[in-house]
Amino acid sequence: MGHVNGLKCRECGREYPVDPIYVCEFCFGPLEVAYDYKSIASALSREKIKQRPETLWRYKELLPIDGEPQVGLDSGYTPLVRADRLADVLGVDELYIKDDTVVHPTLSFKDRVVAVALTKAKEFNFDTVACASTGNLAHSVSAHGARAGFDRFIFIPATLEASKITASLVYEPNLIAVDGNYDEVNRLCSEIANKYNWAFVNINIRPFYAEGSKTTGYEIAEQLGWKAPDNIVIPCASGSLLTKVWKALKEFKQIGILSEVKTRIFGAQATGCSPISTAVKAGTDVIRPVKPDTVARSLAIGNPADGFYATQVIRETEGYAEDVSDQEIIDAIKLLARTEGIFAETAGGVTLAVTQKLIRAGKIKRDESTVICITGNGLKTQEALQGHTISPYYIKPGLASFEEALGKIKIATDKEGR
Repeated sequence: MGHVNGLKCRECGREYPVDPIYVCEFCFGPLEVAYDYKSIASALSREKIKQRPETLWRYKELLPIDGEPQVGLDSGYTPLVRADRLADVLGVDELYIKDDTVVHPTLSFKDRVVAVALTKAKEFNFDTVACASTGNLAHSVSAHGARAGFDRFIFIPATLEASKITASLVYEPNLIAVDGNYDEVNRLCSEIANKYNWAFVNINIRPFYAEGSKTTGYEIAEQLGWKAPDNIVIPCASGSLLTKVWKALKEFKQIGILSEVKTRIFGAQATGCSPISTAVKAGTDVIRPVKPDTVARSLAIGNPADGFYATQVIRETEGYAEDVSDQEIIDAIKLLARTEGIFAETAGGVTLAVTQKLIRAGKIKRDESTVICITGNGLKTQEALQGHTISPYYIKPGLASFEEALGKIKIATDKEGR
């Protein structure tokens, strides 16, 4: 059996049994999984973790499942890349990329949360899974749900990038494209979840689903040699990933895996959808909903469910939040690709561009260790780069034509100082 005591309201503290529920019936606050950390501390150690397969399930005692994992058995344990070339450009000493663009079956961190959510859906005996998504979650639920034998209903904004729609349709779910933004899609899904007995991973299964994000934090600490970095920069859509990475570090300290945690947590958003960073910069925890207008569609949640809690974590850790323009996002995607060979989707461009801004402002010190979370592969959002990349050199199939192009390449290289 697992180590879960039950569910607990994040506002009033009332306790609930382990059921597919997500809202406190007394104060309507969100529910969160509560663990027996004493039993976890006696069951889990660095040595035991290191002996296990390199997947997110190496930390299974800290995840809200009762038995063995049933879904997402190949997800997790993505690389932590020492980014020295990028560090030189940014002018910092120690920089790492937590690279969730690779390893995961659908090439985004959403495979972490879906692995936990669908395992829990199996335990609850659901036969249908569903989600509201800006893209990556749609891919992950479609793929993992197919392999696990679920019926799948996927709800997305109809304006989602064509490549992201195709990347879900290939798994043949029931894909519902809604004429509205993500917040409108999510409201519709809440109504549907109240009527149909389906496992909506980010609604009635949300308390369990969100816990999968903690594995990002566990992996960072383990891959740094069992220590927490000085800074972590995390993209914010709902704000959940940010809160769970911090929860992971605190849990590792509580059960004795880490000796100390002094990490500052930084939030990254696009200016066209920045309710969390706007609140942080204003010195308030009041989240004012916005209508998204940004190329970073995977972060385009105008009314973030965990926005308030994200501001609390940022304040608790003495971090900060920033936002960046669409052009800064695109420039950062290209910078990461040409320095470290990592192709990030637009959310990754947001995170790197915000990191640059934080370093220039002195909020991230140049002699500190910093981890940047890159959460999805750039192949998912190629449309964002159309018209923003260099052009190929077209030549005839002969040496003279090549050497003419080579001369142009040398001139361009000298001009750009490359």
